[in-house]
Amino acid sequence: MAGSQQTFNKKDQEKKRLKKRLDKQQKLAERKANSQGGSFENMLAYVDEYGNITDTPPDPATRKKIDAGRIEIGVPKREKIEVPAIRNGRVEFFNHSKGFGFIKELDTQEKYFVHVNNLTEEIKEGDLVAFEIERGMKGMSAVRVKKV
Repeated sequence: MAGSQQTFNKKDQEKKRLKKRLDKQQKLAERKANSQGGSFENMLAYVDEYGNITDTPPDPATRKKIDAGRIEIGVPKREKIEVPAIRNGRVEFFNHSKGFGFIKELDTQEKYFVHVNNLTEEIKEGDLVAFEIERGMKGMSAVRVKKV
């Protein structure tokens, strides 16, 4: 005759599962017994003038009239800042074999990527250059680069 296929470990796991289920049902019953009722009024929450959540409704006498047209949703529009079209910089790094490098702007110390296709004349490291910037694939790039 074959013995039982349930091992001690399986029985122990089953006991744990049953105990967990019973505990869960017991907690649910306690919550239902201690609740004040599920009415809509008991579920309402209000926000006071300081942004805190409270269960008392606001006083209608202290209500302020707000013009909905003055509310800005999202990021406010940026004003146009006059940026010089031609910038001056120094070539920090340039690899002639790969055809790219970096130019550091003299005013802001920002570094911009430059590709050999955007050069009007040949440059090397340390040269002072004038350039314009455009948005490239991975950020701002220097274009129309020429020696100063």
